[in-house]
Amino acid sequence: MSKGMQIVGGIIVVTLGFLLFDSMYTVHQTKQVLVLQFGKFIKKIDKPGLHFKMPFIQNVTSYERRVLEVDPPKETVILSDQKRLDVDAYLRYRIADPLKFFESVRDERVAASRLGNVVNSTLRRVLGSVTLLTVLSEDRAKVMSDIRAAVNKVAAPLGIEIVDVRIRRADLPEQAAQAVFARMRSEREQEAAAARAQGFEVGQRIRAAADRERTVLIAEAEKESEITRGAGDKRSYRIAAEAYGKDPEYYGFYRSMQAYRKAFQGDDTTMVLSPDSEFFRFFGTMPKPGKK
Repeated sequence: MSKGMQIVGGIIVVTLGFLLFDSMYTVHQTKQVLVLQFGKFIKKIDKPGLHFKMPFIQNVTSYERRVLEVDPPKETVILSDQKRLDVDAYLRYRIADPLKFFESVRDERVAASRLGNVVNSTLRRVLGSVTLLTVLSEDRAKVMSDIRAAVNKVAAPLGIEIVDVRIRRADLPEQAAQAVFARMRSEREQEAAAARAQGFEVGQRIRAAADRERTVLIAEAEKESEITRGAGDKRSYRIAAEAYGKDPEYYGFYRSMQAYRKAFQGDDTTMVLSPDSEFFRFFGTMPKPGKK
């Protein structure tokens, strides 16, 4: 075989090898592939493995089958109660229809940019209709559901399925936060003052009722004690009168002893009386019983 034939044979082998190489492609299990011919869609390949295409006139474009994430820049939104809020959100999506995706956005970089704009505009629109209290309460889940539904409605024609939209952080701007904190502190102080005033009023009513009840109880107790004391004194006087009536001399002696006790109390008692006065009649000779 001549040298020229060898060269031609080598060129043919290389050409066939290149054509064979260009006609083969592999599909990874995490990818989905579109086969295009002169830029027009021919078929979609989902099955992983080795596949073939027509060399030169056909080419393939692959897209992720896994969930992708978009992290748009932080957005400042104005809520319905005129509160400013710095919202940091993120979005997760899946390429559900690669053909629509190819025809509308071509690649994932353009899709991320468009979805980021859609997320931020939806955040401004949806959050602009709710208050700060709604964002911070349990109703936040419904707000996020409304945002996800709105973004999915825009993304569906692009061949994109929205998996989730979340707010990573929602912070008040520094000046607004300080103003809100000051207002909250003032409101709490007003509530505390009102609670203290209400408690003082209730305490005054309780103390007044207790004082009235105490006065009534004391008056009733004093009344009962006076009645009991009067009955006791009456009985004691009756008993004493009966006892003293049986022996008048003993009664006189007893009364004189009581008078002596009261008169001679203390160490410096001085009395100037006649020795034969009636007051000292028991200091002499005691009269015999039955004699005066």
